[in-house]
Amino acid sequence: MKRFRRHGHDSQRDKLKQELYQFNKTVEHGFPHQPSALGFSPSLELLAIGTRSGAIKLYGAPGVEFMGLHDENAAVTQVHFLPHQVELVTLLDDNSLHMWTLRAHKGVSELLEIGRFTLTGPPGIPEEYVGRRNLECVEALQENPLNPRQVLIGYSRGLMVLWDLDRRCAIQHFLGTQQLESVCWMEDGGNILSSHSDGSYCHWTVTGKDPQTEPEKQETPYGKIPSILVDSGISTVSKLPPFLIFSGGMPRASYGDRHCISVIHSKTHVALDFTSRIIDFFVIRDGERDPNALVVLVEEELVVVDLQTEGWPVIQTPYLVPLHCSAITCSHHVSSIPLKLWERIQAAGKLQNLHYSRKPWPINGGQNLAPDPPQRDLLLTGHEDGTVRFWDASGVCLYPMYKLSTAMVFHTDADPNDNMNQSTEGEWPPFRKVGCFDPYSDDPRLGIQKIHLCKYSGYLTVAGTAGQILILEINDEAAEQTVEATVVDLLQGQEGFRWKGQARLDLREDPVTFPSGFQPFALVQCQPPAVVTAIALHSEWKLVAFGTSHGFGVYDYQQKNNILVRCTLNPNDQVALEGPLSRVKSIKKSLRQSFRRIRRSRVSMRKHNPNNGSCLLWLQLQEINARLEAETLHDMELAPVQRKIEARSADDSFTGLVRTLYFADTFLSDSSQSTPSLWAGTNGGAVFAYMLRLPPVERRMDNKVTAHAGKNSKEIQLMHRAPVVGLVVLDGRGAPLPEPLEVAHDLARSPDMQGSHQLLVISEEQLKLFNLPKVSSKAKLKLTALDGSRVRRVGVAWFGSSRVEDYGESSLVVLTNQGELHVVSLPSIKLQVHYPCIRREDVSGIASCVFTKHGQGLYLISPSEFERFSLSARWVVEPRCLVEAPSETRPTSHSSQVHRDQPDGASMENR
Repeated sequence: MKRFRRHGHDSQRDKLKQELYQFNKTVEHGFPHQPSALGFSPSLELLAIGTRSGAIKLYGAPGVEFMGLHDENAAVTQVHFLPHQVELVTLLDDNSLHMWTLRAHKGVSELLEIGRFTLTGPPGIPEEYVGRRNLECVEALQENPLNPRQVLIGYSRGLMVLWDLDRRCAIQHFLGTQQLESVCWMEDGGNILSSHSDGSYCHWTVTGKDPQTEPEKQETPYGKIPSILVDSGISTVSKLPPFLIFSGGMPRASYGDRHCISVIHSKTHVALDFTSRIIDFFVIRDGERDPNALVVLVEEELVVVDLQTEGWPVIQTPYLVPLHCSAITCSHHVSSIPLKLWERIQAAGKLQNLHYSRKPWPINGGQNLAPDPPQRDLLLTGHEDGTVRFWDASGVCLYPMYKLSTAMVFHTDADPNDNMNQSTEGEWPPFRKVGCFDPYSDDPRLGIQKIHLCKYSGYLTVAGTAGQILILEINDEAAEQTVEATVVDLLQGQEGFRWKGQARLDLREDPVTFPSGFQPFALVQCQPPAVVTAIALHSEWKLVAFGTSHGFGVYDYQQKNNILVRCTLNPNDQVALEGPLSRVKSIKKSLRQSFRRIRRSRVSMRKHNPNNGSCLLWLQLQEINARLEAETLHDMELAPVQRKIEARSADDSFTGLVRTLYFADTFLSDSSQSTPSLWAGTNGGAVFAYMLRLPPVERRMDNKVTAHAGKNSKEIQLMHRAPVVGLVVLDGRGAPLPEPLEVAHDLARSPDMQGSHQLLVISEEQLKLFNLPKVSSKAKLKLTALDGSRVRRVGVAWFGSSRVEDYGESSLVVLTNQGELHVVSLPSIKLQVHYPCIRREDVSGIASCVFTKHGQGLYLISPSEFERFSLSARWVVEPRCLVEAPSETRPTSHSSQVHRDQPDGASMENR
């Protein structure tokens, strides 16, 4: 009978699991990695981007997104929409053609591949023509916009032929003498523009007289010297006076490192200067003829320029935002932001975006059918240049809200006047920097490593690579102030230790004007200035805890003084003393300093010598340095170890590194009275606990907060010395303690302080439950296996039932170094479900993972893209959209001479 009852109970639990847990990868946020092709459908108002890895992504109105993946691991070289249909064709560099369609299923559209064809030979001139005059490859094919039976064929040596498809003969030859880059029909169907490798473009007229030996007009915008012209094409828009838009054309000697698109209209001439290589571009029209916007796809971002507003400002993108404007170094997710804080962050962000165009986003195809997000969520990303960016992560579009810069607090090696893209009046070419991708940081010590935001108080703390911890509060007005610094010696004066790593950042002593938004008012500087590896903020107690590879401390940011320092350094740990970057520091430091000098000298020399050489090598080395440092940090903390579980030696490197910090109001000294406490877990399997004594609220500014060691402190040493990656205190009901101020704002019920509390210690090997205050072991769950699985990320989440509105469970979400997700019940710590999520070889993806409070998560699948996933059966954020075929049909008469609409999929790529 017991066996049958247990089976029935298990069946009921399995049914409940299906109502609570369900794994889905839902949407990719950010900018596609390594884009290679661009397409556009004016009738559908959809944008398509193909990538080198074979992905194809479609975007319309905000929230309208589709993704497909070719089976072949080949780059997408061209994307073309079929006119007035919901279908498109992609060409891959393996000579295969693929047909895709947007097919409606259950009220929403899906992107499906419906056909493929592989060309038997390389595209180009037929074999029977190879033995004739060697014209080299066909560089361009363009049909007459007024007569599709006439096709212009451009050969790379410069010859162009106008071919009649009905009569199968040449109508006219255009004898260009320079290497051809691209051709373009003007909209009247009687004039042609060709661009050439010497930096010139030519104007030809279709007269019917054969051959035409010289162009009507030849222009060289930037001088008769060897140039790079028109990598992506030349475009004319016939609004009078016409727009002329072309890429390249810059003299190689002086501007070979520039990526430019020039726009000429009447007397206005601007060279839009991008920071990465141009892939393709097209023009969106307002109605039939007037240009509305120029859409440019470059290697690292999408830029849309408003051509109707004076000054041609950039239109802010609601999606495809380059998350990696500066390399992402950490992430922090905050769920259910209160409306007041949301509006204050939004207002501060709007003041930063006054330079953008006020025109609405011009690509609005499809219908977004997804329901409105049930809550306001923020994703905060820390970057190598010392910035923290706030993103609206509530729905499908990861939208930029606000950017915080910490660099102005410090003196750095960067020279504010050292801007290679800075333009001066009367400069030729007339450069104007556009886009926001700028990955190069002059001082890697500024890099943000940890972030914690209290959504109830508006306090924010960010910690950096050189041991700096900034405490900030939100302010609706700009303010001038001096940031006060407190230096904390984590070595506590121990003799015989000498720091060989980086120096700390120099604080500005003069007052600094901070714009509205988050403004720093206090700074803690760890000494030695090692990477900050853990922080915790308790805004109700006005305390910040911080940890490095040498120890941890607690700072009172209301009284601005430090109240606790604990050194955790192992005397044998020389690697921690040398610093995380020391293994590659010497060569990288010398390279960085050398090339900084080269950059400065190059800028100063350019003022006197416009033909000075490029700094492409410097840029490449800076990128290598940044990636190397990031990889070193990941290797230090988070690299997977594929081996059988064994006890670690106390002499292992970085055993004193602090992995996690946790504030809790719990029973530390006795079971009758709770007390504030701090818990710290280290890389060597040690857990330290300290009792904190806080004065009454009315005397908070007068009396000091104290931290008590001795009999009031506790220490746990795990048997195998496995690194501690998470700490959670469970109340008398077995529920995790609420966040600071959460109960005060009536957003969580008060914790049960009658029953006994439990401490859950999550190490890389297992989950272990201890009774408090005795700290006696109660239960454990071993997650590791003989293959060497390790816990890498952990978070507490609330899983609501998809069937019953008022039922849910708190669970622990765990990510291992194998890329597997585990959900563990609380307080029973029993494994509920597990799913494969990330490739185990993807170390950076695993290291970047961040969990939400409602069973979702995000991780980097490339430097510029977050993959969002959901473990919850109730809360799923995913695109739900519908694209229908336009009602307008394309004319069937081939001989029609009536002006046609801009053809779908017509990009500037002519090769």
